[in-house]
Amino acid sequence: MPQLIRLYITQVAFGFGVAAAFVFALVALDVAGIGHLVMGSDMGLVAALMLWVFHGVVFAGVQFAIAVMALAEDDAGPRGGKLIPIRVEVTATKRPGMRR
Repeated sequence: MPQLIRLYITQVAFGFGVAAAFVFALVALDVAGIGHLVMGSDMGLVAALMLWVFHGVVFAGVQFAIAVMALAEDDAGPRGGKLIPIRVEVTATKRPGMRR
């Protein structure tokens, strides 16, 4: 399996794991009454599954983006020559029809 695909799968699995912990914390701590709604409804399992899947998609995307950005090489600064400032003279002329 290519290394990038393996990286994607592991980061997505990690993201969905974090999402499971997050949804468990939402329900267990009853944040904004979500725990009461999920546990008190006959469709609570579907609601918890939807919370997990949707948060999993978000967390997996963020986790993969962080992993890909961490692969970048370090910038050692500019590799070109030295910048030399050049003086440029500018003369302003008054346009007709302009006040002042």
